[in-house]
Amino acid sequence: MSGIDLRTDRAHSARIYDYLLGGKTNYQADREAGDAALAAMPSIRTTARAQRAFMHRSSRAIAELGIDQFLDIGTGIPTEPNLHQVVTAVRPDARIVYVDNDPIVLAHAAALMTGPGTVAYVQADARDPQALLAAPELQQTLDLSRPVSVSVIGIIHFLDDGAVSRLLSTVMDAVVPGSYLTITVGTEDHDVDGEVRRTNAVYAKAGIPGWARTCAEVEQLLAGLELLEPGIVRPQEWRPDGVLDGAQDRALWAAVARKP
Repeated sequence: MSGIDLRTDRAHSARIYDYLLGGKTNYQADREAGDAALAAMPSIRTTARAQRAFMHRSSRAIAELGIDQFLDIGTGIPTEPNLHQVVTAVRPDARIVYVDNDPIVLAHAAALMTGPGTVAYVQADARDPQALLAAPELQQTLDLSRPVSVSVIGIIHFLDDGAVSRLLSTVMDAVVPGSYLTITVGTEDHDVDGEVRRTNAVYAKAGIPGWARTCAEVEQLLAGLELLEPGIVRPQEWRPDGVLDGAQDRALWAAVARKP
């Protein structure tokens, strides 16, 4: 992809996440930031894996409710199984649109489009939700007159309050009743000895500012929507499909809600 500046000299949240998950699509700047984050919070790999597993369970649960359209904002580096592989196991005719602004994800977009279902990729910034919704790839793939499952996983804590409010309100106003919103939100509510605060400082030093939010603030983000059980919980606690182990993540809230 010779026309794309991959910006490999700068750490990117998606590539740090890939590194923490044990992936190979990351560079020295990402690994250095990831190692610094691990030093600040040794459980951060637990957080990354818990968030990924929550995406799998929540997406499958929504597909089982009959939803066959999915909009995934902040897709990240392709890691199998990806969202489209999870939901097409339930709904083979599902239609999925992935969105990200990392040029590395764009370079790997073809890997997002393998397998059953109809899959498209939009290169867009979550800070400009109007442009995201107007993208031809989205318009040609999703029917916004029918319910859509919107997932915003792993990026809300990298957006300031104005950007988060604009993103969620714009996208959820654009989808019809019966649509869903799935989110994870960074928090210091579970912080132990300042680990999350120090980790946020590591990301900020790498040029990736972050915002921690309380459970009450997450409730505000979901105002007007109907929370699915078990409500706003740690990722491992959202409908676990096995026995919870002792390695609870310390940095996230997770929730799924329905637009009435």
